[in-house]
Amino acid sequence: MHLDVQDLHKSYGAQEVLRGIDLKIVRDRTNVVIGGSGAGKTVLLRQLIGLERPTSGRVLVDGENISAMNDVELNRVRRKFGMVFQGAALFDSMTVYENVAFPLREHTKHSEAEIRERVRQRLDDVGLAGAEAKMPSELSGGMRKRVGVARALMLEPRILIYDEPTTGLDPVLSRSVDEIIRDMRDKFHVTSIVISHDMATAFGVAHRIHMLYQGRIVASGSPEEFLENDDPVVREFVHSSGVSHKTLEGR
Repeated sequence: MHLDVQDLHKSYGAQEVLRGIDLKIVRDRTNVVIGGSGAGKTVLLRQLIGLERPTSGRVLVDGENISAMNDVELNRVRRKFGMVFQGAALFDSMTVYENVAFPLREHTKHSEAEIRERVRQRLDDVGLAGAEAKMPSELSGGMRKRVGVARALMLEPRILIYDEPTTGLDPVLSRSVDEIIRDMRDKFHVTSIVISHDMATAFGVAHRIHMLYQGRIVASGSPEEFLENDDPVVREFVHSSGVSHKTLEGR
């Protein structure tokens, strides 16, 4: 296991959001946590990277319990994670080059020549060679996502988390984002965690899908197993998304 979530609970006052999450994330595989609005996906994400402490339970990263770590220890573990934010979250006042270079300037002592070489390499990796001087406003939604991925890879994380990567994109761009997720996994051998409500993305990229509903994981399995799952919550979600066995043929 790369990540192992054990009986995780999170409450805010009297409101219990996560109600005993058990989740196992296998190294070098793509896991999609799927669920509708209010299911607890964002709260779970914050637990996985140690931005909040659970009310009870544990989150193990490479066997280390991050739920019991102090801030210095957490900062060390967080270097294992790269985040691709919803909407890419680029700095609008910075060029593509400056956006991608930002993590290296903040967290390393690399020379400008080293930074320049690594930025160019990562932009080439995501299919944006030559885009260094562009501003975010000049980019399409799909290009902005690619810049976000390049930036997330700069510190060479072993775990790449995508937060709602297809939100706000049309179906064509959404499938191109799916391709990026698959390509980055294959090229960099990262463990990928995709937080999403998009079942088409889940079926397009996942080795395993985990259905989060009302603060609990109600089903986990391969895309094929999800199609055959008879849990009413899962069946309704799959049926309303329009995915089918034909969707799997194009993976």
